[in-house]
Parts: sequence; C-alpha cells; structure tokens
Amino acid sequence: MMTPQTTYEKQLTFTTPDHTSRIASDIAQRLVPGDVILLEGPIGTGKTHFCRSLIQALMTVPEDVPSPTFTLVQVYDVPAGELWHADLYRLGHADEVEELGLLAAFEDAICLVEWPDRLEELAPAHALTVTLSLVADAEESRTAELRWSDPKWAEKLDTL
Repeated sequence: MMTPQTTYEKQLTFTTPDHTSRIASDIAQRLVPGDVILLEGPIGTGKTHFCRSLIQALMTVPEDVPSPTFTLVQVYDVPAGELWHADLYRLGHADEVEELGLLAAFEDAICLVEWPDRLEELAPAHALTVTLSLVADAEESRTAELRWSDPKWAEKLDTL
C-alpha cells in the first residue's frame, strides 16, 4: 500500500509586475538541475512574466526571453546548467511530451512548465506547482498559491 504524500502550501501576493520579478529572481537563485516548477493559471495571470524574470535572473548576461508558445520549448544555458522553458498550451496529447525530451529534462535540467495540465500523469511528483490568479479590483496584483510534496521546496521557499 502506498503512503499518501503530504502536500504543503504557501500563499503569496504579487502587488506589481516588478514585485513578481523580484520573487521569481529570488526563487531562481535557489534552483538546481532537477528542479521543476509547474505554472498554472488562466491566460493573462503572469505565467510567462514569472518565467521570463526567473530565466533572466539566472543568465550571466540577460537577453530577450521569448515565450515558447509556438516553439513549445526554449532551452537556455545558465551557470547552473540547462534551463528548459516549456509552454504546453498547444500540445495535443500528453504522449507528445516525451517527443519534446521534457521527461529527461525533468531529471537533468531546471524546468519551467506553463500549462502543466497537458502533462496529465507525466507531471513529476517532485515539482513545485505555482497557481497564479488575478486579484479582483487590483489590476496589477496576482496571488500565487505554491504547492509541493517534496521536502526540498520548504527550505528553498522558507524566506519568501
């Protein structure tokens, strides 16, 4: 019989896009290959902005970070190793994830995945899930619900 995993949660509020960038940058400094962040939320909640800020924080020379909406995956070489940014919105079926090489990247690279519901049962159990939502009556504000079951995330997120 499998023991159910304990799920942990943390709530954050991002009051401005700059605040979102600062939090993403702070998280970036704690990531190592094998860390996976799954970003959920409707269109317009800031998933790509969060990813772009996190990626740029890890670059030695910041550069333009395009959304991988049409390419599905963008790979960056950062000092910690490879960083994969995937946008699975246009994915037709979870079987296509393996064709992208994403399953291997979950073990060997830092991975940011937008629209992780497309992964279905292939979503890694060790991932951090970040669900972004708009805040009513606060145009630039977002709430972020962070959920994880792997204990490594508690230490990585303790000072946020």
